[in-house]
Amino acid sequence: MPGPTLDPIATDTTLPAKTDVVIVGGGIIGVSTALFLAERGVDVVLCEKGTPGAEQSSRNWGWVRVMGRDEREIPLAIEALKIWDTLDARIGGETGFRRSGILYISENERDVANREAWLAMARPYGVDSEQLGPDATGVAMPGTAIRYEGALFTPSDGRAEPQKAVPALVAGARRAGARILTGCAVRGVEKAAGRISAVVTEKGRIETSTVVVAGGAWSRLFLKGLGIRLPQLKVRNTVLRTGAVSGGPEGAGATATYAYRKRLDGGYTIADGAANLHAIVPDSFAFFRDFQPARKAEGEAVQVGISAQSWNELFEIGSVPLDRPGAFERHRVLDPNPDSRRALKALEAAGKAFPFLRETKVQQIWAGLIDVTPDAVPVISPADAVPGLIIATGFSGHGFGIGPGAGHLVADLVTGKTPIVDPTPFRLSRFFDGTPITLAPPV
Repeated sequence: MPGPTLDPIATDTTLPAKTDVVIVGGGIIGVSTALFLAERGVDVVLCEKGTPGAEQSSRNWGWVRVMGRDEREIPLAIEALKIWDTLDARIGGETGFRRSGILYISENERDVANREAWLAMARPYGVDSEQLGPDATGVAMPGTAIRYEGALFTPSDGRAEPQKAVPALVAGARRAGARILTGCAVRGVEKAAGRISAVVTEKGRIETSTVVVAGGAWSRLFLKGLGIRLPQLKVRNTVLRTGAVSGGPEGAGATATYAYRKRLDGGYTIADGAANLHAIVPDSFAFFRDFQPARKAEGEAVQVGISAQSWNELFEIGSVPLDRPGAFERHRVLDPNPDSRRALKALEAAGKAFPFLRETKVQQIWAGLIDVTPDAVPVISPADAVPGLIIATGFSGHGFGIGPGAGHLVADLVTGKTPIVDPTPFRLSRFFDGTPITLAPPV
């Protein structure tokens, strides 16, 4: 089943012989990085094996939030929201961003306690989140037929349109001077005197001294070819969109059984945050110990099973010479089969809360593969073993909203400018230097 349709994207066709920076991957992280580098006068080329934004960057829920994040992500999420505020004007396009508020809806006292604990942790960062009682929650959810225990509400959080954001960013980055190449898989890198000297693409070679790997679910395989161990796995989540309806909340919210987000087209994006599948693949065993804490914490929120992905990845264990096509060219766009049953069940649950959703028609159901790290915090970090290489991946389902902030931070690391936030929490070495793997408590 094809994924959602993106806005039209114009890209470049000429492979340059040389550039300052090559970005591998055209999701929201890679394209945001290209934008910030180009604005600083850096000669940057982004290579995308398929279509920019066609994987998880266009398949996510469209939430832009600070609320509920791991404490390590909060400063970057705050900066990302500031960038979203001015992004449309900056790039001359429409990302669909609106500060319409997000609710974490409480159905019992345990939910309330979990959210109060997060709020106590987050208050020093200046968040405007607040706990609402049952009456105020009803007001924040116009049209609801259920009286909830309460909600954690952040009015400054927002929503954007995943199918619009990356195309708009591509156009803005190109106007700033970045070159965006599509259908151009990067097979690997060449090194001279111990550091990066070039990338080898399916269309030819590009001399460069700096490479940013922002390949999302593909980053692990690419870095494996460079001898870098990145503990990252893939998790599938399914999303549904409805036709346009009148009334209802302007923002987004979630319970244990459904999540919703108002769309610019008048419909709603509906999903279930607990309907996640990890297909067993060779990396499941390679990273078994790394992900032990996550498995214990997730409980039933992530299901484990076998899928076509399990079979495909059996044949992608070994490395492929750079003069031959490999997995990046065989699989241009990851388009996993959605779990339609769980998506429709989420819509049914949402319909009990919002009667106006009961008559709406389902327009599309799709799935995406989320790049997940053992602590559900991204890696935004130089790779010490390969001078000139910077990694930006493992956003664990949080990447869309934080994307512009992450792009700014990566550009800071590339150019040596004072980082927009402290990058230490995102260092790759935390998985190998004895730092305990810690996960944020439930919110």
